[in-house]
Amino acid sequence: MAKRKLKRFADVETFDNVAKPTMEEAMSDSFALKGKWNSDYFKNENPIVLELACGKGEYTIGLAKNYPNKNFIGIDIKGARLWAGAKYATENKMSNVGFIRTRIDFITCLFGPQEVSEIWITFADPQPQKNRARKRLTGNRFLDRYRIIMKSGGKVNLKSDSDFLYEFTKEVVAEGNLKVEVDSANIYEELVPTLGDAALAKDLMIRTYYEQRWLSEGKKIKFISFVP
Repeated sequence: MAKRKLKRFADVETFDNVAKPTMEEAMSDSFALKGKWNSDYFKNENPIVLELACGKGEYTIGLAKNYPNKNFIGIDIKGARLWAGAKYATENKMSNVGFIRTRIDFITCLFGPQEVSEIWITFADPQPQKNRARKRLTGNRFLDRYRIIMKSGGKVNLKSDSDFLYEFTKEVVAEGNLKVEVDSANIYEELVPTLGDAALAKDLMIRTYYEQRWLSEGKKIKFISFVP
């Protein structure tokens, strides 16, 4: 297992579709692609959508298939995890997919003002411990950062098995009087059946390895989409 992990980590270092900003670039705000993802990486003006804590990149890949006229970037600190998505995108010549191996804390150093159209957070660690509240990806600390890089009206989408993170997010949204686009505590029984052929139904039907696991254990999947 350790050898395979090291091999994948080494592979990621060679993938052209994985950006690997250094700590110095992030801390000094000198990352070359900041504000230039459309012009220098994707070479088009299509909307940019992020998946945060993307893991193996299953949602990044799935969304990219659903929307060939949008650009998708998955972000995760674990290079061995990114390997699967980056390898798939490379082998299938998916030109609208990219990945970044870095900490999400640095997000405002990676993207320019209003460079991002939408954010997905899928099955992120809920960080229930009180001393880790600052790490919750739907907390105000991160929402303030998203507002800097997102276009006006851009949405944050949370899909999660965690009751804790879902309820925490709803509290943040309510306290901030933020606009809610969609909200469901049980998407497969309450939301998806009402959507018909709507694009959101196809987006929500993308299932990661972990989601399949949670569903097999009888957990309900929650979803909330809001404008930060």
